[in-house]
Amino acid sequence: MSKAFFSALIFLSFAINGVLAQDTLKRDPLEPYIDSVAYTYTQQSHTHALAIGIVHHNRAQTFFYGETVKENATLPTEETIYEIGSMTQIFTATLLADVVEKGIIRLEDPIVKFLPDSIAHNTSLQGITFQSLANHTSGLPHSPSNLDKNPNYNPQDPYALYTRRDLFAFLKSFQANTTPGEKYEYSPLGYGLLGELISMIAKKPYGQLVKEVITTPLSMTNTTNKLNPKTQQLIQGYDEKGQETLSWNTQAMAGATVLKSSLKDLLVYAQAQFNMPNTPLERAMALTRQFTYFLPPDSDIGLAWHMNMVGDIVVYSHTGNSGGYRSFIALAPDKKSALVVLTNTAISTDDICTQIMERIIATE
Repeated sequence: MSKAFFSALIFLSFAINGVLAQDTLKRDPLEPYIDSVAYTYTQQSHTHALAIGIVHHNRAQTFFYGETVKENATLPTEETIYEIGSMTQIFTATLLADVVEKGIIRLEDPIVKFLPDSIAHNTSLQGITFQSLANHTSGLPHSPSNLDKNPNYNPQDPYALYTRRDLFAFLKSFQANTTPGEKYEYSPLGYGLLGELISMIAKKPYGQLVKEVITTPLSMTNTTNKLNPKTQQLIQGYDEKGQETLSWNTQAMAGATVLKSSLKDLLVYAQAQFNMPNTPLERAMALTRQFTYFLPPDSDIGLAWHMNMVGDIVVYSHTGNSGGYRSFIALAPDKKSALVVLTNTAISTDDICTQIMERIIATE
């Protein structure tokens, strides 16, 4: 397919965007802006599908660009399923908040209370709490030092073979460089451990907990750790050079990066954050948005959520990435507005996400 023809397809996708947008009776002032910003992204080399969902004053709209597979000229839809990478952590934080709301544990509880004795005796673990795992102040590093020790380790699917036994072996000999609770250091390892701890406490697999606590109550049918091969298909991912990537699999790191989801589901999850906390799930989600740590110069950390001011509005956000996917979610509860962006390429969407969210906040 020629570049000129592909560009024509992109322009066509912009032209029919009003048809694809949900609940649109007349052209919204945000639409041309989103089209223009999306165009700057899709015109980069090796970008593919781009799905954007906005909630503005509690009204949802969706926008779709590009193509699901290289040169197939097929737009994504609201049901297209992507890996959401570390955006999984906002779901893990909700599971944590759920067991806290139920009185099973406290955020301030030390994690050694729930670890085997042979690991709990490690003095470097003594001060780590559930809260410090959830706000990245545990002192644990980004990745465990034994992640790649399995002879079959594949850097394109880095967590596939990493087991709970491997995780506990790392923790047994871990030596901390900082005091827990004092310094922010982004740690997928910490969220992998958090997911394992929650599963051990609940005595249920991580994926089952996500389904029971979050996705079933919200009717989120495409958010899962394991897709049904008969009814669900993951969109192909691509790296920054346009090469196909492997999907990521996890064992002990499920709480950090395992989930797949769709634009439709994530918009449902975003809008559920705006409800008054009357149900157990709504109370758990509200707890994840409470302040736990200040990160200079201008960010607050909740449980997984990063909080920043856009004008005088608090915005809660989280990004996600895996080998061939990027994801983003932001909430502005005071305006009942949100943004979800999904793509099946490793090329960053950070700039367009910031631009669109700022415009949403500024638009009455």
